[in-house]
Amino acid sequence: MSTPTVLDTILWLIIPYLALAVFVLGHIWRFRRDRFGWTSRSSQIYESKLLRIGSPLFHYGIIFVFLGHVIGLGIPKTWTEAVGISDHVYHFMAISIGLGAAAATVGGLGLLLYRRRTNTRVFGATTRMDKLMYLMLTIVILAGVYSTIVDSAMGGYDYREGVSRWFRQFWMFQPDVMLMAQAPLGFQVHVMAAILLFAIWPFTRLVHVFAVPLGYLTRPYIVYRAKDRDRQPEKRGWERIDY
Repeated sequence: MSTPTVLDTILWLIIPYLALAVFVLGHIWRFRRDRFGWTSRSSQIYESKLLRIGSPLFHYGIIFVFLGHVIGLGIPKTWTEAVGISDHVYHFMAISIGLGAAAATVGGLGLLLYRRRTNTRVFGATTRMDKLMYLMLTIVILAGVYSTIVDSAMGGYDYREGVSRWFRQFWMFQPDVMLMAQAPLGFQVHVMAAILLFAIWPFTRLVHVFAVPLGYLTRPYIVYRAKDRDRQPEKRGWERIDY
């Protein structure tokens, strides 16, 4: 295997770990300094018709995309082969299910971007970080679709022997940068855009992903009582004084 260049080391060793540090420390800083801003800053009040379609499409699509990445990147090839899943069956399922999830994600994101750009009030509530976030999301998703179709399905690149191995090594602090340096350009763009997205994550509305309302499960019930039309309203405190 070739020796990595300085640029390879910067791209696939230094930048990823810097992004991870910013991701972790940035969330801690955001939670301590901007706890009330830890929200998705919903724009439903400005427009709801397109949001009602685009938001579920995007969120459900991205959930399945995430689960697919967890399986594809986190589970070694030898494990799936050990349980009887052939390489052909695995790639067929990954591409068919993955492209379906990607189609929902791209469609939902497209509707959300169209809504945000064409609705004056929604666009007025869009910050610079929102624009950067949407740009990075678009690059990540489109580069992922491209690399799956062109590089993997048509080009024959086995990301499980390259990108996936680098990903697992990254978490063991022993990444082989040449695994990414020799990957097709589509995968390189996809991975680097995802790394940069995680670096800006704590400073965008994406922090709402970690705002799980666990307290909702244990909160007391709210009791609503019907209005008694025959009951006379109680007098105010100063009206009860008998002079």
